[in-house]
Formats: sequence, structure tokens, C-alpha cells
Amino acid sequence: MAEPNKRPLRQIARPFVVGGPSGVSIRDRLKGLTPEDEKVLRAVGEHMGCLASRDLARRCRDGLEHSTDTWAARKRELTAKSSSRWAGSVTSNTHDQWGLSRRAQWQDLMGKKAGIAMIRHRLSLPIGEKGSKRQPGGYRSRNEWFHKSRRLAILEAQYERVNAEREAGRVSVVRGGRRLLKQRHNLDAAKKTKEQWRREWETTRWFLTADGESGKRFGNETIRVTPDGEVSIKLPAPLAHLANTRHGRYVLAARVSFPHRGDEWRDRIETNRAVAYRIHLNVTMGRWYLDASWTRKDLPIVPLEALRAQGVVGVDTNADHLAAWRLDEYGNPISKPRRFDYDLSGNATHRDAQLRHALTRLLHWAKATGVQAIAIEDLDFADSKTREKHGRGKRFRTLISGIPTGKLRARLLSMCAEAGLGVIAVDPAYTSLWGAQHWQQPLATPRRPATRHQAAAVAIGRRALGHRIRRRTAPPRRHQSDAGGHRTAQARPSDRGREGNRPRVPGPRTRSVRAERGRNAVDQPIQHRSGWVQCQIDLHGHS
Repeated sequence: MAEPNKRPLRQIARPFVVGGPSGVSIRDRLKGLTPEDEKVLRAVGEHMGCLASRDLARRCRDGLEHSTDTWAARKRELTAKSSSRWAGSVTSNTHDQWGLSRRAQWQDLMGKKAGIAMIRHRLSLPIGEKGSKRQPGGYRSRNEWFHKSRRLAILEAQYERVNAEREAGRVSVVRGGRRLLKQRHNLDAAKKTKEQWRREWETTRWFLTADGESGKRFGNETIRVTPDGEVSIKLPAPLAHLANTRHGRYVLAARVSFPHRGDEWRDRIETNRAVAYRIHLNVTMGRWYLDASWTRKDLPIVPLEALRAQGVVGVDTNADHLAAWRLDEYGNPISKPRRFDYDLSGNATHRDAQLRHALTRLLHWAKATGVQAIAIEDLDFADSKTREKHGRGKRFRTLISGIPTGKLRARLLSMCAEAGLGVIAVDPAYTSLWGAQHWQQPLATPRRPATRHQAAAVAIGRRALGHRIRRRTAPPRRHQSDAGGHRTAQARPSDRGREGNRPRVPGPRTRSVRAERGRNAVDQPIQHRSGWVQCQIDLHGHS
């Protein structure tokens, strides 16, 4: 019977195989552009960017009243100023931006709601009351209680405002990015001049994106790239006079080859399968790039049992490293643990490079071990980063926020798909706690002490294999020399019964042959005594 003060454990979800990436994106640099080429690209980007901004503003004004008729009306107006294909790309991009803002608005609303509930809970507790591992306690002082009551009023006002905007269908969208927009008010901190910021702002708001079209020549009619790398653009109607070839098209002097996935891209365009393109300029380095992307719908999903056949590599995600340990199919940790460090300080490019480098080393090691899957926690700290829950624990909040859950998951899925490895996601509940409790001390050696993160990696791997995290209790010393082996060997998942008796050793064990025995040593039938006359001897000596 559970103790009355202990809360029951929450239900643990079953592990599942994570599907592969739904799309592919590759990039190549446009080298050798002439001044005329750059002039045309800038003109097309500015013209289409202006049309995209107007279309996004109109879509935001429509709000929840949007319909297929309003969509068709917007597309007709854009077609007269560009082309039907350019108009289709602009409207589809507009709807993607509006939908993303709508989802972000919902997440903001849920975050404010969680903060309000947490503050109300802590305000209802006596001042100075201690909390538990699951719920924080009351505030430390009367002054903090007062400021949090003011904070509650602010959050409730913000919640009502955001909720009213959502019900009315109003969203807040910034073409070019809200972060870049805010840099304009503090150029010294951004280390930019006014002219540099203006060039970057205008360049980011350009629109040089063309959606792919299946069945069309080379998979795209607006921005067409031939198998030998020739790039041509269908100019909008007002800029048709800049064309240098027939049918209002402009051919760039630069050639692309796509060193990464070039064969896969070439196979698609030669069969006229849809490929989307995007041309953009890096203002800092002054380089033009071409991105090619397409969807992938032919990736097979390997069953969970097939991925478990050769064991897994359990991976514990932390703020500065990945702790990994290989487990066999029975859930036993084998070989040595591995640690893959990364540094997430610096800009976004540096962080992404560090993450890719760590995952590359992890996948190379996993492929060398012969496993078919990597087990990782299905982490999401969306409800745990708020200061309302952890109070003054700024260091702990920074630690949680530093774990790259979303980026690591997306990057790991794409890289595992190319490496031929599956990804098994498990419930993160109690993995660190139970791993340290059951595996940290048994796995430690005098020269290699096991860490809590390595023990958590073992717990993650065992949960992915369908085993319990708890380690079997070792038998007494006198029972550890049985002929069947050490009794702490893990049983198979299908073996649900308790440990049985030792199997029988065939053949007579003495010079006198014993009675017939069954499958186990204790399965001995009753001895047959027919023909024997047993005399009943009376206690008084009479027979």
C-alpha cells in the first residue's frame, strides 16, 4: 500500500518510432554573377517583395473571414502585376506566415495561462511554506508576495488582450523578422550602422521564391534549373523588358551543381518532379545563394520490433553534451559509454555547427556498433521554462532553456534518415531518477565512475527496448555459481514467469540408474512398486 504522502506515479507512454523528415533542402552558391545579373535579381526581389507585403497585410485584414473567394481575388490582382505562378507562390507563402503566427499566438496564450495558474497557486499558500519536487511552495517574503500579485494582474490583462485578438482573428506578423526590426532601436548593441541595417532589412523583405510544379519541365517554370546547372527566371510582367532570352526569361551567368545531394536533385528534375527554389543574398558576405527543396513521401517506416533486434544506443540530452551507451537486445549495457560535447554559446550559425558536429560523431559511432536505432527522450520544456514555476532558480531555468530540444530533434531525424538509422522516442518520465537509482552504482568501476547522465542513457535505452528500468536484484554469493549462469542475466520481454528449476542433466548420475525424470530436475513421476508385498507390522509385534 502506497504511503499517503507520496503522489502516484504518472502513466508512462509507450515508445514509438519517429517518422523521418518530410522534406529536403540543399544549397549552392551562385558564383560568377555579372553586375547585370545582380541588377535584375534586385529588381525582381524588390518588386515581388512589395507585392508579398501588400498581400500579407490584406490576408491579416481578412482574419477569420478568409475563404476561397477572397484567396482567388487576391491571386487575380497579383497575377496582373506579375504572373499566375508568381502569384501562386506569394499567396501560398502568405498563408504559411499567417498560420505560423496563429500557432505562435496560441502558444503565447497557453504560456500566459500556465503562468497565471502557477502564480495563483503560490499566492494561495502561506508565506515561507516549502515546496516539493513537483510543486513550488509559497513566496519567501511579504514583499515578493505583493510584487507577484501585481504580476498576476499584468498577466491577466495580457491574457485577455491576446485572447480577444485570437477570437477576432488578428495576428502580428513582421516581414523580415521581429528581431531584425528591434535592432533598429539599438544599433550599437547589434554592431551595425544605419546603412548596414537598412540594406539587411530591405534584402530580407525581398521575395525570390518559386513553388515547384510536378509535370512541368525540370519541376519548376518560374525559376528553372537545368541538369547542367543553368539558372533562368521568368520575369514578372512589369520587368519583362529586362529579359535576355525568349518568352520573357532571364538566364543568369552563374552555374550551380549542388555538391550535396546533387544526384538526387538531378534525378528529380530529369523526371519533371516538383522542386521549389529560393534565391537570397547574404548581405554580410555579399554572396548570392540558391536553395532547392522538395518533399519526401517515400520513406519506409521500420517496425519497432525490427529496430530492437540488434539493440539500441540510448542517448541522454543535456545542455552541453550528449551521453550515450549501447545496449543489446536484452537491455544489458555493453562496451563503454560515450560523451559528445558541444558548445551552444555564440551566434546561431556557431550553435548549429556545434550541434551538427556532435550528432555526426554520434551517428558514426552508432553505425560502427551495428545497431539499427537510436533511443532518445521525447522532451518538451514548454511548461517548465517559466519563472513563475521555478521562482528565483534562474540558473535552473537557464539550464532547461539551454537544452536544444527542438533543434536537436529536427536535426537528428534528418541525419538519421540519411545514415539509415531509426529513432525511437520514449517518455522522459523518471529516466534520470531511476537510472541513477538502479544503474549508476553497478556500472561504476574504480577507474571509470559512471555519471548520472550515463545511467539515464541506459534507462532510456531499456525503455526503448520494452524492458523495465529496474535492475534485477543480485542473488546471495552462494547461489552465484549455478551451472545455468549468473542469475542477474536479464530475461527476454516474452518471459513473464518467475525463474524455474534447473534443467535436468541427461543420463544416470550414479552406478544405480535412478527413476525416470521429466523436463526439469523436480519433474519425477511416482515410483511404480507393483509386485512388492508390503507387510504391515503391528506395534505389538503381530504380523
